[in-house]
Amino acid sequence: RECVEAGRHYGCSVAVDLLGLPDPVAFAASASELGVAWLDVHCAIDQQMSGADPLALIKAVRAVTDLTLAVAGGITSETAAPAVEAGADVVIVGGAITKAEDPAAATADIRKASDTGRPVESKLFKRATAESIREVLQTVRTSDISNGAHSQPCLDGVRQLIPGTFACGPAVTVWAPPGDFAKPVQAIDVAKPGEVLVITTFGLPPAIWGELATESAGNKGVAGLVVHGAVRDTAVIRERGFPVWSTHVCSHCGEPKGKGEINVTIEIAGQRIAPGDWIVADDDGVMVLPAERAVEMANRAADVMEAENRIRAEIRDNNSTLAKVVNLQRWEQEAGGGPRVG
Repeated sequence: RECVEAGRHYGCSVAVDLLGLPDPVAFAASASELGVAWLDVHCAIDQQMSGADPLALIKAVRAVTDLTLAVAGGITSETAAPAVEAGADVVIVGGAITKAEDPAAATADIRKASDTGRPVESKLFKRATAESIREVLQTVRTSDISNGAHSQPCLDGVRQLIPGTFACGPAVTVWAPPGDFAKPVQAIDVAKPGEVLVITTFGLPPAIWGELATESAGNKGVAGLVVHGAVRDTAVIRERGFPVWSTHVCSHCGEPKGKGEINVTIEIAGQRIAPGDWIVADDDGVMVLPAERAVEMANRAADVMEAENRIRAEIRDNNSTLAKVVNLQRWEQEAGGGPRVG
């Protein structure tokens, strides 16, 4: 109320962002009595990264007020039209324009969608849910995931066998003694199509995987293999194109003694991997996305990728350099020592 009165004193209208209110719909219902001019339904960045959108709240707020209603937070050319249909009078857009390689074209698409009520398809700026996480993860790379997760490291020492291969999917985990290939082979039958086998023999040979296991995994639709240990028959694996990451390659294997476990929590390079955690592996390494954080990590990775797309476009279109585009000079310290205070 004090803000509204101050606004009147200076001849200003007051808008209220509903972000963070415990009951935004209840406030919206009484906002006009307070003299508020318009309301903003705002989907916070943390909510966006968890796969949320503001559409349901827009509908609920519109049902209780006739005030001008704005929407912000994760709006794209695909969601602008549904937001208007839900009751938004004003569409506020940030990243879908500022991170677009062609901001003018992106703006035009969003305006077209808002005016016509028909979404304009966009390949970027889509946020994952638990149901669509694979679609998003297939567009990013492990470096994007690392950047979005505050430089989380990949699994140290685990190397790609076939350059250019990529795998992502929920983990089927296995531990077995070095050379005992019984549980790793049995895990193929446990795995569902699109899942990734993650096996530890504690980083030691002999091999627990070869050409026959590869043939079996391919038939089952397994998305890839990560071995904290040794594989062999690599020429055949390369010929088949099956995505494999391992710490060792050797010619000899052990005997199937049946020791070990399938789908239990294991540890590789200091990182715990539980059944169902998401695995993304590419030329740079293997990243683990804990199941409870996988959607958020996927969306933050997509956010990183989108920002870098814009930087790349500025470097290319302006014949510039990375240091100039991101203004690295602002981080330079003055000559003569450490950070300046004051």
